[in-house]
Formats: sequence, C-alpha cells, structure tokens
Amino acid sequence: MERCAARRAPEEERRVRANAREYNEKFQYASNCIKTSKYNIVTFLPVNLFEQFQEVANTYFLFLLILQLIPQISSLSWFTTIVPLVLVLTITAVKDATDDYFRHKSDNQVNNRQSQVLIGGVLRQEQWMNVRVGDIIKLENNQFVAADLLLLSSSEPHGLCYIETAELDGETNMKVRQAIPVTAELGDTSQLARFDGEVICEPPNNKLDKFGGTLYWKENKYPLSNQNMLLRGCVLRNTEWCFGLVIFAGPDTKLMQNSGRTKFKRTSIDRLMNTLVLWIFGFLVCMGVILAIGNAIWEHEVGVCFQIYLPWDEGVHSAFFSGFLSFWSYIIILNTVVPISLYVSVEVIRLGHSYFINWDKKMYCAKRRTPAEARTTTLNEELGQVEYIFSDKTGTLTQNIMVFSKCSVNGHSYGDVQDMLGHKAELGERPEPVDFSFNPLADPRFQFWDPSLLEAVKLGDLHVHEFFRLLSLCHTVMSEEKSEGELLYKAQSPDEGALVTAARNFGFVFRSRTPKTITVQELGQAVTYQLLAILDFNNIRKRMSVIVRSPEGKIRLYCKGADTILLERLHPLNQDLTSVTTDHLNEYAGEGLRTLVLAYKDLEESYYKDWSERLHRAGSAPEAREDQLARLYDEVEHDMMLLGATAIEDKLQQGVPETIAILTLANIKIWVLTGDKQETAVNIGYSCKMLTDDMTEVFVVTGHTVLEVREELRKAREKMMDASRSVCNGFSYQEKLSSKLTSVLEAIAGEYALVINGHSLAHALEADMEVEFLETACACKAVICCRVTPLQKAQVVELVKKYKKAVTLAIGDGANDVSMIKTAHIGVGISGQEGIQAVLASDYSFSQFKFLQRLLLVHGRWSYLRMCKFLCYFFYKNFAFTMVHFWFGFFCGFSAQTVYDQYFITLYNIVYTSLPVLAMGVFDQLADYQSFAVTVATSLVIVVSVQIGLDTGFWTAINHFFIWGSLAAYFAILFTMHSDGLFRMFPNQFRFVGNAQNTLAQPTVWLTIALTAVVCIVPVVAFRFLKLDLKPELSDTVRYTQLVRKKQKTQHRCMRHAGRAGSRRSGYAFSHQEGFGELIMSGKNMRLSSLALSSFAPRPSASWIDTLRKKKGCEGSSAGSPGGAADKTLRV
Repeated sequence: MERCAARRAPEEERRVRANAREYNEKFQYASNCIKTSKYNIVTFLPVNLFEQFQEVANTYFLFLLILQLIPQISSLSWFTTIVPLVLVLTITAVKDATDDYFRHKSDNQVNNRQSQVLIGGVLRQEQWMNVRVGDIIKLENNQFVAADLLLLSSSEPHGLCYIETAELDGETNMKVRQAIPVTAELGDTSQLARFDGEVICEPPNNKLDKFGGTLYWKENKYPLSNQNMLLRGCVLRNTEWCFGLVIFAGPDTKLMQNSGRTKFKRTSIDRLMNTLVLWIFGFLVCMGVILAIGNAIWEHEVGVCFQIYLPWDEGVHSAFFSGFLSFWSYIIILNTVVPISLYVSVEVIRLGHSYFINWDKKMYCAKRRTPAEARTTTLNEELGQVEYIFSDKTGTLTQNIMVFSKCSVNGHSYGDVQDMLGHKAELGERPEPVDFSFNPLADPRFQFWDPSLLEAVKLGDLHVHEFFRLLSLCHTVMSEEKSEGELLYKAQSPDEGALVTAARNFGFVFRSRTPKTITVQELGQAVTYQLLAILDFNNIRKRMSVIVRSPEGKIRLYCKGADTILLERLHPLNQDLTSVTTDHLNEYAGEGLRTLVLAYKDLEESYYKDWSERLHRAGSAPEAREDQLARLYDEVEHDMMLLGATAIEDKLQQGVPETIAILTLANIKIWVLTGDKQETAVNIGYSCKMLTDDMTEVFVVTGHTVLEVREELRKAREKMMDASRSVCNGFSYQEKLSSKLTSVLEAIAGEYALVINGHSLAHALEADMEVEFLETACACKAVICCRVTPLQKAQVVELVKKYKKAVTLAIGDGANDVSMIKTAHIGVGISGQEGIQAVLASDYSFSQFKFLQRLLLVHGRWSYLRMCKFLCYFFYKNFAFTMVHFWFGFFCGFSAQTVYDQYFITLYNIVYTSLPVLAMGVFDQLADYQSFAVTVATSLVIVVSVQIGLDTGFWTAINHFFIWGSLAAYFAILFTMHSDGLFRMFPNQFRFVGNAQNTLAQPTVWLTIALTAVVCIVPVVAFRFLKLDLKPELSDTVRYTQLVRKKQKTQHRCMRHAGRAGSRRSGYAFSHQEGFGELIMSGKNMRLSSLALSSFAPRPSASWIDTLRKKKGCEGSSAGSPGGAADKTLRV
C-alpha cells in the first residue's frame, strides 16, 4: 500500500487536467488512499503508552514505581506496583489494538477495491488507493463511486445516470445526475483517451449539495454544478456504465471531509472520578505528612535511645531527614487508597451495560428485525441523568409514511366522507374506499375515502385535471417499469412519492422521464411534455417549479411549495380563492396534516426565451452563481394562479403519547425541533400529549424583527411572573438573570408551553437575546420550535448546554438531525424511513421512539445506580485496606513497615476483591415495580391459603385439593404470563417477560415471603389463643369438657386393662372404689356444672381451668352441710 497523503496547505482553487498525471502531480493533490487508523506496528507501543500515561492515575503509579526502586524509602518490592500497572496498561492496550485492527481492516478493504482506470487509452484494473486526481475511471452498475467524479458520459441517453446516496445523506431513494452535453457523447475509450479538458473549481469542502466549477475544453468553457458530480460513497444504480473524471480523491472527497473526528463525549461520572482521585491523593498526602511528623518526633524522643541496636540507615543523620524519607515510604505503602484498577473496572462495567441494551428483547422491533444498539460504551450512566430531550418530529414522533389524505381544488375540499345525515363520518363508520379499478396502472396499496374527487375527474373538471397534472409533472421522482403496467417510483422524499402516487391513481400516471421530456398517461392517453427547466427545492426557497411545453406548444410553469412562500407570490386575482384555500389549509394543519400549495403560470414564448438566456448566463457565471440563479427563479415565480392545496397524513408512531407522558412525569423536559409549519407541529404536540387543554397558556412567538421577538418573550415572562408572584419574593427579573440561570421562573405555578417559528428563533438565538429566550423556554413545560433549519437545531441544543448544568439528549432519524445529534451530550438515532445517516452519527440507535422510555428509565437508571454503588464500594474497600497501615504506623514507631504480605498487597485489588465489586457493578439492580408486585402477590396467596387452613375445622381430601391446588394454579399461571412465548405472541399485553422466574429464583424474595406470612399469621394465632384463655365462648367450654372426659375415659380404660392382667377372676369387688352415690344424692354434680358455667363470665382475669379447680375445692369443703347443699340445689 502506498503512503496516504500527508497534510497540505489549504487550496484556493483546484486545477485538474484530464489524462495528465504529471501536470496534476505538481500540485501535490492527495491520493485516493484513506487512513482512519491511529497506529501501525512500529508506532503502536510508543503512541499508545504516551496516550495512556496522559491519564493522571497511570502517571501517578509510574511515579510510585520509580520511588519503589529507591532502597532508602521503599519497604515494598517493586512488583507490588508494576504488576497492577502492567495489567491495567495491557488491558487498555489490547482494547485499543483491537479497535484499531478493525479500522485497519476497514481501510484495507476500501483501499483495495478494484476500479477500471483509463491509462494510455486502455482500461486497467487498479486498486482504489492508486487512483489519482485527473484519472478517468469507468463505473459499472451497482458499483461504489471510488472518488469525487465529474460525470463525462454514461450508457443512458443524454448522459444520465442514477445513484443512491445512502452513505452520504442517509437517503435511500435514487437521484439522477447528468453529464454536460459536450462530454455526453464521449462513450468510447479512444475518444476519452484524447480528452484533455481542464477543470477549475472550488477547493475541497464538506458541502454535499453544492459544487461550483468550469470546464475549459477546445477554447470553450462550460459551467459545472452539483448535478454533474458523482461523489465518493454513492452507488451506481440502473445504469450499465458511466465514465468520470477524478476531481477530489481520498481525504479531499466530500465524504471524508464530512467524516471528521467525532467529539469525544465525557460523562459526569468521569469528571467526578477525576475529582475524587485528586481529593483522595490530597488525603494520601495528608496521611503521609502526619506519619512523617510522627516518625520525626518518635526518632527524636524515643528512637535515639535505641541507636546501638537500631541505628539509622546510611545517609540518615537526623530525625527530620528520617521523617522526610518516611513520608515517601508511606506514600508508597498507602498508594492503594488511589485505585489503579478503577478506570479499567469502570470500562468493563460499561461494556456489560452496553450488552444489556443490545440484548434487550423489549427494545427489539420484530417488524423491522432491528434490535437496539449501544454504539458507544462511555455514556450508559449518563442516560440516567437526562433532563432535556430534543426531538425531531417527522420520522421520530411520526412514522414518516406519507398518505395522501385530503386536498383543496378551486375552493372545494375533498377527503371528508359524510354519513346519511351530512355529518362527518368517523373512521369506524367509513364505507369502502374509492374503487380505482377503472385505472389498470393504479397502485393497489393507495386508499382514498371521498368518491366525489374521482367523480370530478371522470366528469372532466378542468381544475381537478390541472391539479393532478401538476402533481404528475412537478417532481423529481424516477420511474422504473419492471414489467408492463408495474411501476415502481423512487422519490427523494416520502411526501413527493405520496403526491405522485395520488395523481397516478386518479388517472394521471407518471410513466417516464428523460433530461428533456416527461411522459404522463392522462386518463389512458400518453402525453409527452417537453421539460424546459427545473427550479429545484431547497431549504431557503421552500418550493419547487418546473417549466414544461405541452404538445400544443403552450409553455406553463407549475409550482408547489409551503403556503407561507407561495401565497405571497400569487396574482391579485386570486384573493377570494386564497381566502377559502387558507381556511382549508388551517383546517388541515389543525388535524396534523402536512400541507403544500399548488399554483401555475402561463409564460409567453418571448419572455421565456429571454429568461432562459439570462438563466444560461447566470449558470455560467464564475462568481455569485447561486445568487443570480435565485433572483431569476424568484422573478419567474410571481403572479401565479392558485390551483389548490394538498394535505398528507404522517401518523404518530405507536406509544409516543404514553412515552412522552411518562418521561414528563420523570421531570424530563421535551423540546420538539421540526421543519414543519406551526399549525401542523402544534397539532402533533396535542396528539402526543406534549400540549394539553389543562395548560395555563401556550405562548406563540412569531415576531419578524428583533424588537418584536423581544417584546413577545417579555410579555410571556410577565404573564408567568404575575401568575406566581408569591414565588418571586420581590426580586426583579434582572436580579434573577444570570449565567447559571438560577431563575425564579423555573418555580412558577401553572403549566406553560412555548411555540416559536424559525424566523423568530433566528433572532432569539442572537447573543444579546439568547439568555432571555432560554429563561422563558426553560420555565415552560413543553417547547416546540417550527420551521427550523438543521443549524438552528444544533444551536438550540448548544444554548441549553452552555447555560444549563443539565444532561441533554437529541433524537432524530434524518440527515438534517445529524448536527443536533452530535451536539447533544447523548445522541440517539431512529432507524426509520430517512436512511441511516442519523444512526451512523448517534451514540444509541433503535427503531421506535417508545423505546426511549426503557433506554432512559430502565437502562439509564440501572447503569447510574450501579456505577454509584460500584464507586462507593470500590473506594470503601481501598480505604479499609489502606487505613490499617495508617493506624499500624502508631504501633511500629512510624517506621513504614507493612502489615500485609507483599503478595497479598499485589493481589488484593487484582484477584481477591475485583470480581465481587464487578459483579455488583454489572448485575445489581433495584427490585422494579413488577418484581415487587410478584413478591407481594405470592405472599398474599400464601397467607390467605394458610389462613383458610387455620379456619378449617374438618379436613377432607377435597379441602386439601382445593386449597393447595389453588396455590399450585397461581404459580402455573404466573410463570405462563411471564413466559417468553406469550411475550412473542402479545408483546404489548405481556411485557414483563421472565420477571416471575427471575424474582422467585432469589433467596431474599422467599425470605421476604416467609417473613410476611409469619408476620400476618402469628397475630391471628396469638389472638385466638388469648381469646380462648381469657374469654372463651360456650363452644370452647364444651369442647374443653369433651377433651377432659375423653382423657379421663382413656385413663380408666388403661387402669381396667391393668387390673385384668393379674387375675382371671371377677375383679369388681377388689377394684371398685368408693362410688359417687353420695355426690349424686347431694346434687353437687349438677351444681358444679352450673356454677362452673356461671363463673366463667365474671372472671376474665383468671384462667377458666383455675376457676373450675377453685370451685371444686370449695364444694368439697362444704360437703358436710346437707341443708345448705339442698338449698343451693333448689336454686339451680
């Protein structure tokens, strides 16, 4: 591989001569070799070590290693420091080497691609890295463009070719490029070998949509524009072959100019760690000073007495110098308080967190087969601290799948379906869609619900015909007909594709185009229009026009664009129609639809001829070419006649309102930055619940001057301050305004929202007003910025970063969101309909906005909490290890002796304590809501089952089956509802996949369940026991009596068995004792029962068993009083 070009002085202009390498080499242009790697075999070790020792911790431990090599101050062997240091450096170096290996591999793959280069009139296979500026190369279909080329000729008529620019701007739609006519005929290699034209053009830059230059050939000059260029990274499509002249190569190409180094994003945890390390190092120095002073005092007061058998080391002549050496010795011994493995451990934990995001099934989109992807490993814990979200609208909050929904033609609105009573029908009440079977070229996927529009087409309404004729002509869509009648449209934007498809279904079918013609099949009849000019769309013009000549020779300009631009360019005769159409536009925008206005203008032949000549001269101008063209475009796009307006629906993505509501509850502020018109953006704001009817007020800033914007912002602040005057505490606004924005406005009562237009935002972002704008915006719950440019999106994000100490996140899906994504602390790309450019520039990517909730509130929160717990424990274990040496110093005469074995010191942080803290940092998590729910539910089922078991008085097999079967059914259903199978079938209903298994697999959960059951059951058991003892019921007494009698019968039965064992003779006379005849005759047995029963109630403090015994004793003592017994018996 040849050496890639080195840096050169900036160019003022570039001169390239075709087929002249010697001439071009004197300018020392860059070769086509690219280099994105950082190291090679020779430079890896020194460069990588230099980079690693820029870390403060690594430099510190290198310093300690040097100290340990000094015998006078080192009481530890050098390997106690060098082993951990080498391990850390090795792990980091391996990681860097692996990353750079893949960069080398990617570079080699690109640089070694083959290309056909015209050398000496013969096409030769050359590697891309050997292509030079001025070479002519041949491309074939589906090949990547090797360098920035000037298109010379192609296999298509008129020098056309088709390209895909996904790697440049993220758009997957095909675009057309065209060679200038003078070179379009050079299709033979012999002709191209003789081509010696010279191009003078702009120097290398990163502007993808602009190119200015001039071709000088055969004493003529020809203007060049971006439409003549094929940029590196594009793919040739639907074109058999083409030839191009290399203008920019390698690092000078626009692709490489735009792939500058991404800004390294550091997290607040990184900054905190660096601060903590510095404070800990200061604490280490303090401990070293204290112990050094102790050593000096001890040597002066005590050590001097032991000089005979404990002499000072050689070179030590005083206690002060001994203390000085002791200071450095203790710096070495206590060095473990500064953790050497901290940074590596943090990177390992972050890597684990990134894999968790990649593996999360709940962030996987089955429809697109797109998982979430953590494209960086350094920002995971920052996700848990986001306070501001900046979101694009189209494709991010909405689906970016455009559907032609409504239209207004000549003052009549189409698209609403009415029921029999003349009321607007709801979606569920709508009849069958319009039948387009009359049109064999109709797109079967297109649906429209208003049959009156099709009736107008069939009845020959001229305005409706002209309306759809404009849609079929005014566009840059490319048509591909795979088979007869099977059309495939490739549009640069979904909006344009939806409009052309609508015209197709209503009978105006765009069939094909050439550089000079457009063929449309109008109601079955093929009509070819001569294409005279295309006045293309850009962000400044916000409109697009074509000038065509009809087969009758009539020249007409067709224009479509934003209402704010087109309505002011209409002829005065359109006032009444403009008023009606404006009402329709407001109605459409209120429904959240994207609107465009359509107009036309007839041109005189003489005027067009003059205007065309001036356009050609402006296109050939060496300077200010864009300004001259813009003036000519503006001139012809005036006094147009209004045709109508279109309304395209871009539906919200699934789960957007719920996600925004939950993020708002988490005190995260969401700002929407969109290029759509104000009405559409506001309606989407209401649809996704950013704006609500319960808000106190929605402020709308639409000023066109600095004074107007300042006044509107001031009024908004005054209204908010008036509503919460009690919070202000009498301070003036100027006293509250500061660089830190500690504003009383942020504590206002009520909810407010701010809507601001792009032209007003341009003034609000000026240096003297940006703080006022930010103060007002930050006091609002929601902010919507409309009609903003990509640069303004980045400026708004930068403004919040500049003044607010808050973490910002930007999320988008298109190339126009890249600057915003790169500017924010965290960038998230949506892999949607607008290509992959936003994804390539992002830190995290997934396919739907709703996944942002889980990314922030689950992964972000867990990562942040894990990292905080990890840092706390990491510093704790190091302090616990180190402070032992500090206290031991007071017992060893401050002699810098070690407590631990040297091998233990070496392996403590590397082996003994590294894995547990890593496991906690990677896997630890708080029990979430659903885990808590599973634990509580399981405890509840178990408790109530045990409770009914206590309440059951007579157990049967049925009781056992019902009670324990219900418990088993609970666990079976629980595991089923949390299973992977149900999640795959019904992801929205059964979202907590695997939660039950994970929760019930933890011993702490079962301990919690057991303790809960005990706490719930023990009070019931204790209450029942005390009640039985202190205040028994009648049934309790009877039951006790039965138990006593049963026990007595058992004892009597045992005694009878014992008596019979000695003799077979009748034992009645010998075993019978004194009977109960006297007791029965006296009636005491009856009195005992009555008294026992009557005595239980009035004596709750004594046991009913004791009461019974006392009663029996009293009755025994009074047995000799028959009269008294008889009286008592009578009373019973």
